[in-house]
Amino acid sequence: MRKLASIQKIASIDPIPGADSIEVASVLGWKCVVKKGEFNPGDMCVYIEVDSLLPDRTEFEFMKPRGMRVRTVKLRGQVSQGLAVPMSILDGVKNMMPTEHGEMYETPWEEGDEVTDVIGITKYEAPVPVSLAGEVKGMFPSFLNKTDEDRIQSFPDILGKYPDVMCRVCEKLDGSSMTVYLRDGEFGVCSRNLDLKETQENTFWSVAMAMSLEEKLRGVGRNLALQGELIGEGVQKNKYKIKGHTVMFFDVFDIDKHEYLPPSDAKHLLVDMDLSSVPYVQDILLGDHTVNSLIELATMQSAMNRDTLAEGIVVRSYRDVSETFQTPDGPKTVNRGRLSFKVISPTFLLKNDE
Repeated sequence: MRKLASIQKIASIDPIPGADSIEVASVLGWKCVVKKGEFNPGDMCVYIEVDSLLPDRTEFEFMKPRGMRVRTVKLRGQVSQGLAVPMSILDGVKNMMPTEHGEMYETPWEEGDEVTDVIGITKYEAPVPVSLAGEVKGMFPSFLNKTDEDRIQSFPDILGKYPDVMCRVCEKLDGSSMTVYLRDGEFGVCSRNLDLKETQENTFWSVAMAMSLEEKLRGVGRNLALQGELIGEGVQKNKYKIKGHTVMFFDVFDIDKHEYLPPSDAKHLLVDMDLSSVPYVQDILLGDHTVNSLIELATMQSAMNRDTLAEGIVVRSYRDVSETFQTPDGPKTVNRGRLSFKVISPTFLLKNDE
């Protein structure tokens, strides 16, 4: 789960040309503007990610004109993503942890600890158009995985940790997440968070029927889910200028194995079903890139419409990755599954983050 607020270390402090009262701090892979002299390299802070909705507290009074939402902004020419606030915001708050027997004990705050709920932060969710809301059948099915990658800035160390891992890079489309599934004969259509009832008024279901997605899944003869991005009229201002609606797919999920198909297998299956995939960008080795070079790669025009900025890219490994630990009984290797993360273009956010 995404940590909207966590304890992190200030990696570096750099000046902003022409600015007397502010400077830029590096936290994980993020750059955020802070008051001059408020932090030194190595200091601990509470880092709050973009898309966080802040509570009504005196420490965040300055955010009221911005609706209490943390956004990507540019200050004196410096892109700033997130907030770094002093550890004093946690004064008087105890970090309580359970023992293996369920008893609670107090422990000091440490780097990486999540404090989202402690501070009272929630995630900003954009309003859902009526045509996309639909009638709810239930929550998003537990036998599926939601489509929501973390941003590379939140865990930049993986680039050096898995340098030889080959990944497929695709454009991240700015639409509405859509999942269709067939499980033991039951067909379903989901938005990002909900399983939806079949109604003619609902855009997700209308598109699923128009594209014959149920018939195509039944033709495969397996318990599968297709996950993609719904784009078109009335969806995120239709940045790609598409008439009507369509879905561009990026994942195929094997429900019985509870795992994603490898990218090459998913691509071939989608081709066999005559369905479109999100635009392919290129293959990369993780070790060849830094956070900054990935941001540069993500800052491009969209393949869907060359007059429109791309929202960014999604990077997924071709194979599962593993990690080896030393234990008292010897080395132990753990399969971490596939690597998957997104890189959002700051240029796109500055233009479209409303």
